[in-house]
Amino acid sequence: MHTHIIPEHMPNWTEKFGYGDFIYLQHHKQGFAKMIKGNQFFREIEENCWNPDLRIKEYEQFNTQVQVVCTIPVMFSYWAKPEDCLDLSRFLNDHIAELVNNHPKNYIGLATVPMQDSDLAIKELERCKKLGFPGIQIGSNINDENLSEERFFPIFEACQELDLAVMVHPWNMMGMKNMTKYWLPWLVGMPAETSRAICSMIFSGVLEKLPDLRVNFVHASGSFLATIGRVEHGFNCRPDLVAIDNPINPREYLGKFWVDCITHDPKMLQYVLDLQGSKKVTLGSDYPFPLGDLEIGRFIEDMQLPKETVEDIFCNSTLEWLKIDKRDYIDV
Repeated sequence: MHTHIIPEHMPNWTEKFGYGDFIYLQHHKQGFAKMIKGNQFFREIEENCWNPDLRIKEYEQFNTQVQVVCTIPVMFSYWAKPEDCLDLSRFLNDHIAELVNNHPKNYIGLATVPMQDSDLAIKELERCKKLGFPGIQIGSNINDENLSEERFFPIFEACQELDLAVMVHPWNMMGMKNMTKYWLPWLVGMPAETSRAICSMIFSGVLEKLPDLRVNFVHASGSFLATIGRVEHGFNCRPDLVAIDNPINPREYLGKFWVDCITHDPKMLQYVLDLQGSKKVTLGSDYPFPLGDLEIGRFIEDMQLPKETVEDIFCNSTLEWLKIDKRDYIDV
C-alpha cells in the first residue's frame, strides 16, 4: 500500500511555468534517468520507477500481485503557484489513472492535490473521485505549516465526505538544511515529520471532528508510536500547552488510524502490532527506493506471527483502509 511511481516522460515544468525547481527527467542511459530539480541533479532512478510491466515482474518474486502507487513526494510542489501545482497534479493523477485502467488487477492509485489552496485541492479531489481513486497522498507539512492549520480542515472534511482515504508521507523535513550530512534528513527527519503530522492531527482535533476519516501514516508512524509515552506524559503534565484544542488523551487514538509495517525490525513491528492491532497495520514497502522494504514483507513471514495477523498486514488492513473489495483483484 506504499509504493511510488513517476511518468516516464514529463514536461520541463520549470521552463513551462517560467520559475521554480520543478522535477523533470533526463533519460541519460538505458534503464536509468536523472531526476533534475530546476537545473540541479537530485537523484538517479531506475526503470522500475516508471515501467509498469517491470514492476509487476519484480513483485512476482515476492508473491505480490497488487501495488498501491502514488507519486514521489518531491513532486508535491506545494511551494508552487496553486494553479501551476493543480496543472502538475492533474498530469500526475491522469498518468496513474491510466496505469490503473491498463492494469486493473495490479495497480491501485492514490492521487496528489495542491494542498496550498483548499479550493483547488477540493476541486481535484472531486475529479479524482470520479476517476475512481480510493484515496490521496499528502505531505507531513505544507510549506512548513502543520496539518493542524484551519485552512487544511476543509480538505480533510471533503475527503471524509467523498470517502477518500488519506496517506500521510513525510517530506520537506524540519531542520533539513542543518543536517545534510550522513543522510540525516531521511534517517532522523522523516520519522520526526510523521510524528509531527500525527500529533498535529490529534491535538488540533482533526481526528476527533472527522471520525470517519481514514488516515494512514507511513513508516510505521515514524517516531510517534515509539514516543507515545512521552507524548501522553506531555499531554498530562502540561495540558495548558498540549490539550488546548482537544481534551482527549492522545493514547486514545491508537488503533483509530492506520500505519504501515516499514520498521526493518521484527521487535519494533511486534511493538507496533501490540499498540495498533493487526487490523490497523498495512503492508508498506516504499518500493522502489533503497530505504524501503524491497523484499516486500519477507521479514514478516519469518516472524512466526499468527496466520490471521499476517493476512491482516498483507491484505485485509489495506482493503479496509481503502474500502476496496479483494474480489476485484482475483481472477475467478
